[in-house]
Amino acid sequence: MPAGVVDVHTHVVPKGWPDLGAACGGSGWPWLRVDSERAAMIMVGETEFRPVGAECWDASRRLADMDADGVAVQVVSPTPVFFSYDRPADQAVKVARIFNDLTLEVTAAGGDRLVPFCQVPLQDPDAACAELDRSLAAGHVGVEIGNHVGDRDLDDAGVVTFLQHCAEVGAPVFVHPWDMPGGPRLDRWMARWLTGMPAETHLSVLAMILGGVFDRVPEALRICFAHGGGSFPFWLGRADNAWHRRGDLVRGASAGPPSSYLDRFSVDSVVFAPPALRLLVDTLGEDRVLVGSDYPYPLGERPAGAVVHAADFLSDGQRDKLLSTNALRFLHG
Repeated sequence: MPAGVVDVHTHVVPKGWPDLGAACGGSGWPWLRVDSERAAMIMVGETEFRPVGAECWDASRRLADMDADGVAVQVVSPTPVFFSYDRPADQAVKVARIFNDLTLEVTAAGGDRLVPFCQVPLQDPDAACAELDRSLAAGHVGVEIGNHVGDRDLDDAGVVTFLQHCAEVGAPVFVHPWDMPGGPRLDRWMARWLTGMPAETHLSVLAMILGGVFDRVPEALRICFAHGGGSFPFWLGRADNAWHRRGDLVRGASAGPPSSYLDRFSVDSVVFAPPALRLLVDTLGEDRVLVGSDYPYPLGERPAGAVVHAADFLSDGQRDKLLSTNALRFLHG
């Protein structure tokens, strides 16, 4: 494996997929409007969702960017718009199979430098476990999940069943916020991305802690939250204070305060500023922060690991952990 940064947070969009209405049933599915060899638009019905470029589907373009940025390995995960958690489970199974197989076609050209993570129909735990097993057997290394399924958060019994299965089979789990609330106050300035994503991630970390998930799933579970764990690290003291002073409302099913679970999960480093990275390292520890970039999307970090390289408070050993060692442990145990 080449030396360099290991980036645990990147996304893929295949260049084209079958008509999902015909292949899976239902209507209103995403489709790709191809505008040129290098540019396309993800459409949801007749609404433009996101412009994407060749780096989303062209492994050679992706590898060239990695070489230019000093990235040795990328974890390549689905783009959350394809999760389909709001669909009937049989439709979500079919779409997961389609995109998981297409992802393997994209990553195959990268050899061991492109590490595929699958998606699963998380609304049905049995189907999700089955698709994870199928995907692992086909070549996927781990799984990306959204941070909630409708109003069910990560302490939902079905999601916990799936996480227990991930621990049993040794599949690392990357949690990505998605399906953020909208409204007039959030539809300006990309506010759903700027405030909603951190809040969604914060809420789901709390759900795993206060919902007792970490008390129920084996310590073998390797799980990482995107975007620096959202706002959770900044407000850990507030959560601990509430756990101790309003335990009648806050403790939920957790055996200990939130700070007692910091060794049970990791976060990525895509926080963009050294002071924020210092908070992550001080709060979660130097073994629990992994480089992530959100490549190839415009709100991501280029080059991956820039904030780690810029952080003069890190020792050489700590920097090496954040740039690669922690990610390799997350991926391979």
